[in-house]
Amino acid sequence: MKNQDKVTKDKENTELKKQIEVLTNDWKRALADYQNLQRRYEKEKIEFAQYANGILVLKLLSTLDYLEKVQSYLKDDGLGLAIKEFKNVLSEEGLKEVEVLGKKFNPEEMEAIEKIDGEEDKVIEVISKGYRLKDKLIRPAKVKVSVIII
Repeated sequence: MKNQDKVTKDKENTELKKQIEVLTNDWKRALADYQNLQRRYEKEKIEFAQYANGILVLKLLSTLDYLEKVQSYLKDDGLGLAIKEFKNVLSEEGLKEVEVLGKKFNPEEMEAIEKIDGEEDKVIEVISKGYRLKDKLIRPAKVKVSVIII
């Protein structure tokens, strides 16, 4: 009887150990899934905030363009200071102007509005400035490009 009881207890212990191992693995998997969910949620929250800011910044760019156009005619010091402060605020949000004048035409960040005879694929005039928001292009620069016309 004692041997049979021992064999039965050994089987029970083995089964219990297997159950513990299965439950432990399930618990670890659930914990890892939860941690991944938390990380994904935080990342999505940040991306959403950046996207929302991007929409607002994009809308504000037309206002900035308008103010700069007015300043080019008026040359008003007060307006110039306001534009500078406006640009500083946008810069703090991650806005950067795409520098294109005199550079080789890049269709990934520029839109050719007009082609003029000259050097091959060189930007000779900026019609509308291009901007990046935290390394993402939100508005391509509209430019005049020189091309060799035969």
